[in-house]
Formats: sequence, C-alpha cells, structure tokens
Amino acid sequence: MGRGDLGWTLAGILFPWLAAAIIIFFLFQNGEIDAVAATAVGAAALAISVLATVISQRVLLSAARQASAALGPEAAENGQRQPGRALPLNPTARVFRSAMLRLDRAWRDRAAQLQARVAAAEAVIAAVPDPLILLDRDRRIVRANAAAAEFIGPISGPRDLATALRNPALLAAADAVLRGADAQSVEFAVSIPVARQLGARLARIPQPDSPTLDQAAAVLTLHDVTGLRRAEQMRADFIANAGHELKTPLATLIGFIETLLGPARDDAEARERFLAIMREEALRMARLVDDLRSLTRIEQSEHVPPSGRVALSPLIEHVAAALELRAAERGIRIGLDLPADLPEAQGERDELAQLFQNLLDNAIKYGRPQSEIALTAGRGADTAGSLLWVAVADRGEGIPSEHLPRLTERFYRVDTGRSRELGGTGLGLAIVKHIVNRHRGRLDIASSLGVGSTFTVWLPAAPVSPSRSGGEEAAPAAVMQR
Repeated sequence: MGRGDLGWTLAGILFPWLAAAIIIFFLFQNGEIDAVAATAVGAAALAISVLATVISQRVLLSAARQASAALGPEAAENGQRQPGRALPLNPTARVFRSAMLRLDRAWRDRAAQLQARVAAAEAVIAAVPDPLILLDRDRRIVRANAAAAEFIGPISGPRDLATALRNPALLAAADAVLRGADAQSVEFAVSIPVARQLGARLARIPQPDSPTLDQAAAVLTLHDVTGLRRAEQMRADFIANAGHELKTPLATLIGFIETLLGPARDDAEARERFLAIMREEALRMARLVDDLRSLTRIEQSEHVPPSGRVALSPLIEHVAAALELRAAERGIRIGLDLPADLPEAQGERDELAQLFQNLLDNAIKYGRPQSEIALTAGRGADTAGSLLWVAVADRGEGIPSEHLPRLTERFYRVDTGRSRELGGTGLGLAIVKHIVNRHRGRLDIASSLGVGSTFTVWLPAAPVSPSRSGGEEAAPAAVMQR
C-alpha cells in the first residue's frame, strides 16, 4: 500500500472520530457525562470508525475486482468493455487493479515462453534421426521420437524402460545415471524385428528451476552399429583369411627349401620334384597377390560407373580362345552362342574381360571332364532393351542351395580342398561381384545338383541410335537373383 493509500485510510478513520470527540468534549464540559464515561464513549467511537473504514475498504476492493473483470485486457480483447458499467474506484482500488493487470501480463508472458520452449524441445526430439528416449526419475519412458518406436513401440503413457529394452547392462547404466553418475555408454544386441547391434548412450538432464519436458531426468540415444561391427568383422576375417592363404604356400616353400639344403642336397630326383611343387606354390601366391590387388583396385573405383563402350561378342570370343587350351586339357569344349546384333555394353573392357575370364575359368575347373560349357548372350526382355545378359553354364556337380548366397564372399569355398588343389584363390567370384556392382549390373546364380550351374551377368547397354536397335531375346529361364 502506498503513502497516498495510507493517508486516505487514516483520514477515513480520524474524521468521523474527531467529530465524535468534539461532541463528547462539549458534553463533558457541560457536566452531562463524567471523565470515565467520556473516555469510554471516545474509545467506542474510535473502534466504530475503524470498523466502518475497514468495511468500506472491503466493499471498494470487491468493486475493484468487478471493475478489473469488466475493464481488464480480456474484456477489451473480446470487445466486451462497456464504459457505462465501469465502477468508480478510489486510489487504493486503482493501484490494486493496476497490480493485478501487471501480474496477469507477467504470467501470460511466462506461459508463452514455456510453451515456446516446449515446442522447441519437441521439434528437436522429432528431428533427431536416431532413436531418442526421455526417462523420468523412476526410469520410466515419458517421451520418444518416431525413430524410437521401431524398438519400443508407441508411447501411450509412462512405462518402465525394462518393458521395452530388456538388456541388463542397459538397465544398470540407466539406474546409475539416474542416481547421479556420469554419462554411460553400452552396446547390446536386439533380435526383433531383425538381429542388430545397438550402441546406447545415457546422460542426465540438468534440472533447472523450471520443470523439464514431461519431468524428464535422463536422455537415452540409440545408434545402429550393425554395419560398423560387420565391417570390422569382415576386415578381421579378410586379414585372417589372406594371412592363412599366404601362410600355407610359404610354409610349403620353407619346408622344401630346408629339405633341399639338408637331407636332399644331393638327391637330384627329389630336387626336381620339390622344385616343381615349389613353383606351383609360388605361382599360387602370385595369383593370390594379383587377385588381392585387382579386388582392391576395383573396390576403390566401385562408386564411379564406367562410361566406355565395349563390344561384348569380340571380347567374349577373345576370352574363350585364351582359355580353350586349358579346357582342352580336361576334354571340355566351349560352345559360343552370341547373336550377331548384340549391342555394345557400357563398361570398362579390361574389367569385363577379367569378369568373363573368372567365370569361364571356374566353369573349366568345376565342370565334368569331357563335358561342354555353354556361353550365351542376348538382350533383356524389357521394351527398351537397356540390359544385356551373358550366361556361363557348366555341366558340373552343382552347388548346394545353402552355399549360393555366400559364393561371392572373399575366400569362401564350397570345397576348400578341391579349390586349393585346382589353384583357386577364393577371390574370383568376389572380384566378379565388385565388377558387376561398378557397372551397375547384377549377378544371378542358378544351380542344380548333378546337373550344373549357370552364372548370368546383367550389364547396362550403351546408348544406341534407334536405327541400330534390334529384336529382343529372352534371358536364361532358370536364374536365381542374389
């Protein structure tokens, strides 16, 4: 209450009491009442004056409240302000009304700021691409973004984290963070909807003076590290396999060299036999190194599609002629069925030559002796003829179906002993896969036990003028897409 308000209040008390005191004084002077009665009457008059002033102030304050409701910002905004209904306010009521309006504006501004902060927090949570989950002090999930729904399902109300992610290490880390520990990171596996490896990080949310979003006390973020862990495992397997492939021929060479330097020093027959084996092992290592270099080179440029043009028919005929003598050693005949109007493919000639050489070499190795390899080509069945196919079909023992999805993995062999005996490095089909990927094509594999296998390569045709476009040919009937 201001000084002006206090003055008006004192005046409201003293003026009536002074009037009563003057009357009591004259009565005392005239002997109408004695001193005791005059004092009692004066005290009663003062009490009545105070009581009357308090009652009048309460009435005025009530009127101020009604006037504030009639004259406040809500009425003004709604067009309901009616000057004729405005009540007369004394200074105390006017000050009181002004304070009420300032407090109302302050609360409105505060509410608007809080709503803006909540909206900003919700926008940030929704924009995070990784799963994000907010936990309260009781380890309950109180909010999650859309990416997290894949792991914990929809959030209809607070529920314990253990009902969504039942990993002991994750739950222990959440409890530790909620008790005040520093940020925790854990890694765990989930099997639903698919098997994945997830990395989780939990951190406390600082508790400011204002309440947090949904009373959240900690934030949990999930990261899918399946691809990273798989790449690390593949790299480790590759190094182990490459080391093993080199270790075996090196051990053979070292053993024969020690034998030739020792017990077989003067044994000409043993020397000739050992030198022949050593030569084969050295050639095997050389092939492995060459394949590793080829695979590395192709992988480095795999993201850049080739822009050259390659005539497939002459290239395939050249590759077949180069391997004809090796096939003849096993009594295998290479049969070509290439259409005369086969369009050019868009690609890199040397890489396509390596691709067809690897496929044909595998057919020679694993085909039955005295059999035939069918090498055919044609256009895809699409209207534009934008894809070309080349198929290599052998007449071998066939490949069990469970091995087909892994045939293009590095160093993967269906029969390890036979592959090494035939001089294989385990990288041929891996090289084929990466060349096909670089050419933006695909590799289809079909195999029947006791009948043989067919490897079909699909490649994009080079752009041609309408006058050079020809008829269409159907692709091999039995293919299985990887």
